[in-house]
Amino acid sequence: MSTPSTPSHRLGDLQLRILQSLWARPDASVADVHAELLPERDLAYTTVATMLRKMETRGLVSHTENGRTYYYRAVVRAEEVNRSVGQHFVERLFEGNLTDAVNHLLTTREVSRAELDQLEKLIRAAKRRAR
Repeated sequence: MSTPSTPSHRLGDLQLRILQSLWARPDASVADVHAELLPERDLAYTTVATMLRKMETRGLVSHTENGRTYYYRAVVRAEEVNRSVGQHFVERLFEGNLTDAVNHLLTTREVSRAELDQLEKLIRAAKRRAR
């Protein structure tokens, strides 16, 4: 469940991909973002421009102007979005049951020994905090 200090970021695939582009390269023009997305998505330049304007209205990005060019920057941090999406995933798909969510991830994808070792460390740390 999100709290007032943890805003909820419901993002579509394109919005998330645009944010990932802006996290990697702040102050990117529409042309920069479009060029980065073009090899993986056949999008019109105007689609990217429209999406950036909508994302700015939602407070996800902001822009500065240099002449006739707008340069966009992500306003939300990757950690905020990851937390919000993770909470949404557990709440909506697993009715808030973290055990079911973790079980789903462990049984539906390949998990390396190194990942399992890291998960064990994270669980031990969480147990120490819960004391």
